[in-house]
Amino acid sequence: MKEHRLGIIMNGVTGRMGTNQHLMRSIVEIIKQGGVDLGNGEVIMPDPILVGRDAAKLAKLSAVSGVKKYTTDLASVLDDPYYSIYFDAQTTGRRASDVLAAIAKGKNIYCEKPVATDVETALKLYAACEKAGVKHGVVQDKLWLPGLRKLNRLIEQGFFGEILSVKGDFGYWVFEGDTIPAQRPSWNYRKEDDGGIIVDMLCHWRYVLDNLFGNVEGVFCLGATHIAERVDEKGNTYTCTADDAAYAIMTLAGGIVAQFNSSWVTRVRRDDLLMIQVDGTKGSAVAGLRDCWTQPYGNTPKPVWNPDIPNPIAFYDGWNKMPEQEFYDNAFKAQWELFLKHIVRNDPFPWDLKAGARGVQLAEKGLESWEKRTWVNLPEL
Repeated sequence: MKEHRLGIIMNGVTGRMGTNQHLMRSIVEIIKQGGVDLGNGEVIMPDPILVGRDAAKLAKLSAVSGVKKYTTDLASVLDDPYYSIYFDAQTTGRRASDVLAAIAKGKNIYCEKPVATDVETALKLYAACEKAGVKHGVVQDKLWLPGLRKLNRLIEQGFFGEILSVKGDFGYWVFEGDTIPAQRPSWNYRKEDDGGIIVDMLCHWRYVLDNLFGNVEGVFCLGATHIAERVDEKGNTYTCTADDAAYAIMTLAGGIVAQFNSSWVTRVRRDDLLMIQVDGTKGSAVAGLRDCWTQPYGNTPKPVWNPDIPNPIAFYDGWNKMPEQEFYDNAFKAQWELFLKHIVRNDPFPWDLKAGARGVQLAEKGLESWEKRTWVNLPEL
């Protein structure tokens, strides 16, 4: 068995997403399974070092994960040629400078989204990678969610006929922190710290729409800061300066209309935290994070509007849950494995930093639309 051992700098993994999804559920699990099997008697074995600003947090994470190496000195590991990959899961505002430093040292780049706080910087990162000749990718995890993989299978099979529209509903109630602790960090609600649900979530909807349905061509977005004050991690009350809800309508290539509601101030009465409905001339489907339900044309009921009598149709009964026909691994882990294969044997990996820049573009244009109260077109990047 030939082993390709890859040194990976994992910067910012003491945060919630970095710890749970990228370290514990991705890299640690890949190590536990014996690496990424290339199917020819070869495996890729990640060899991470944890990097952050808090030595105590790193030590605790090292003990929990079993990853022995950690440091607060990013510059020293960037100088070490053993580490060929730089991964960034820091807060958005810290990302660009460290990614540029890693590119200057010849590291291959893999990072969380948004890749930057503005399109100009995002494209600068992409151009720097291309000039340096390093490989690069951005996390676009929702493409590997079981529910969305099932939606994609339906598209490939022509189930929908002509797709007419896509409707997404995402979010949940994030507690204010006064009586019940908040389940999201306080910086999410401060614009000066690059917070806000438009910046956070519209980059997700961009890659979902671009990859499954068609490139986003225009957007109208209304943001809102519904909760004026929250309580931070130290118990201090602060003013919310960033949006906590966004209501967006987008047009896609081919004439498809998409609308996504994103909210941290909504209570869930649906099947999952994210639900996406696709309506087509031959059928419709509704997907959550894991499950997907379908209704073909021949099983579509014929409602008649009459509010004076109890509704005679049990609408949920007309939908069929798709069976489990494939194994779906953790979405973050699945993309990590694809990126590692891209590094070792140059397998295709289209989710690069330019794709990340397109996500930033939609967020930027969404904010512009909200500010101007107008429709905004998205120029091709």
